[in-house]
Amino acid sequence: MLASRTMKLPCSLPLAAAIALVTTMGPAATNDFFRITVVDQETGRGVPLIELRTVNHISCWTDNAGVIAFLEPGLMGEDVYFHVGGHGYEHPADGFGNRGVKLNPVAGGAAVIRVRRLNVAERLYRVTGQGLYRDSLLVNAPVPLRQPALNGQVMGQDTVVATPYRGRLYWFWGDTERVSYPLGQFGVSGATSELPGRGGLDPAVGIDLRYFVDASGFSKPMCPDFGPGLHWIEGVMTLPDDTGRERLVARVASQKELGPAHAWHLAVFNDEKEVFESRVRWDLRESHDSSHPFRAVVDGVEYFYLYPNYRVRAEWRRLADLGSYEAFTCVAGAGRLAGRDTRLDRDATGRPLYAWKAGADRLHPGRVRELIDAGVLRPEESWLHLHDVTTGRPVPAGRGSVCWNDFRRRWVMLVSSAAGEVWFSEADTPTGPWLFARRVVAHDDYNFYNPTQHPFFDQEGGRLIYFEGTYTASFSRAKARTPRYDYNQILYRLALDDPRLALPAPVYQMREAGSGGRYQMREDIELTGAWTNIERVAFCAMPRGRAPAGSVPLFIGQEQGATILQTRPPSPEAVPLCYVLPAGADTNVAFPAPSSLVVDLIEARAADGRRVYGIEDTATTGPAAAGRKVLGRVWRNPSRVLTLDHAVRPKAP
Repeated sequence: MLASRTMKLPCSLPLAAAIALVTTMGPAATNDFFRITVVDQETGRGVPLIELRTVNHISCWTDNAGVIAFLEPGLMGEDVYFHVGGHGYEHPADGFGNRGVKLNPVAGGAAVIRVRRLNVAERLYRVTGQGLYRDSLLVNAPVPLRQPALNGQVMGQDTVVATPYRGRLYWFWGDTERVSYPLGQFGVSGATSELPGRGGLDPAVGIDLRYFVDASGFSKPMCPDFGPGLHWIEGVMTLPDDTGRERLVARVASQKELGPAHAWHLAVFNDEKEVFESRVRWDLRESHDSSHPFRAVVDGVEYFYLYPNYRVRAEWRRLADLGSYEAFTCVAGAGRLAGRDTRLDRDATGRPLYAWKAGADRLHPGRVRELIDAGVLRPEESWLHLHDVTTGRPVPAGRGSVCWNDFRRRWVMLVSSAAGEVWFSEADTPTGPWLFARRVVAHDDYNFYNPTQHPFFDQEGGRLIYFEGTYTASFSRAKARTPRYDYNQILYRLALDDPRLALPAPVYQMREAGSGGRYQMREDIELTGAWTNIERVAFCAMPRGRAPAGSVPLFIGQEQGATILQTRPPSPEAVPLCYVLPAGADTNVAFPAPSSLVVDLIEARAADGRRVYGIEDTATTGPAAAGRKVLGRVWRNPSRVLTLDHAVRPKAP
């Protein structure tokens, strides 16, 4: 009966007593439980995955609605202290450093605890596993799902891939745990849900999954005939086959363990049998790497980008031909790696030259690290070279996803780094330059791997985006596993107008003979089609529309036919080129810690009277320059290569 109740979950709770961090109410339900709801103090929305722990270490965890149904013999009717904590959220500390509240739990009573969000991204709910709304059900609260307690007999699921197909959303996962035995099934799990606005829930509310199940009711293997081993799915795509019929295809790795695969398959979904079938088997040893493709158009030709630096034409026959897959690489010749003997294509100045090569090896982060360790490639010569915008420290990039975002007018990346972390970055093209990033999620000592954005959930023109990942103690320093949540998928929401996500972007110096150089950012280059006129990244600054408070507009001006940079508008209708930090400022509201990447933007006079600009002393000082003036502070380009895939255009959905 519990699983059959379906009601709409409130997206927020009223903050009648916003001043108080704890609200205790009298009896409100005819049951024995004391209802505790933990909410975000800013939004009033219930927060999942918050722990309340008593002095004698009884731990309770909020469900998807932020609810705990408390019933403990001996403690009912007593003043009970609860420590309050959870990844990315905190409760104020008292004079002894304890973060918690004192409640008096009584049958049918209720209390609300407010916590402050520390993460940039907002945790919404757990997508998979048992007991999604366990405590809400116990206190007779409304829930949004058809099966809020147990769905498909799934206890845990690893790594999601998803895509719209034939008017629905199709979801697939890796290893899946069952109720009846410690070992589950390892042949890919699957489910469908309705699209938002077409019968499906708003993604802020939930995802109502319908699993493909076997005769016992357990989530069935979606790749039943792929041979021995573990089968891990990635690269889910849709396209017409030779007859023009829309098909769902994927790449599936067959592995014995986490090491090299013993085979890969191009799999095609059989809509009648509701399983994948192997269309092509490749004798590849490369391990599963969690691909989340996006579609794009290059010179009128549509491609699947399995990763930002690996693509194939979106054609039925091309998908089956490994020789048709192209890698964006700087490896010389055919682009095949040879360990320490690998040779790179370099220009006259020694910088690596990146280009698309058919049949080449993909430079995933692991291979890039191998080339760096071998001394073949320097870190600043990698196509992916992220730095923390607040500290300047390098951010080692792991797995993630890249999507075009209409709101930011750039390609956005969500990528893992250290265990439990997810970072946000953006670039002018899918291959870069990827330079700066901001951490949006951390999970203390817990892991949160294989994050991916779901672009089909984008809202408000891409201002709100949704992503999820696998929450697990595996490969982490976690001392204990979180009940119900461990080894399951958790969904987050990220508002891209959050001031903390203001990231510097490249300001390009354009080829313009005799004018001392001209400067443009992506917005103007796209309008003028001047991508091939880019010479280098001169420096990085804030794009228009995303300048932090206190920043200074920088304008393009003209002096004796030459381009100059100035902080005063040359005309009332002038539009800034970009925004820079104030000259001499040691701090900024959005960037509290100056780093080695934040430098002065200098103007000086050359010997011939021209104004010259630079961020290095050699460019603007010395006997050849005079009248040195600091226009503001900008970010130094930490990369030594120009990795522009400027011909690519996002494919409209």
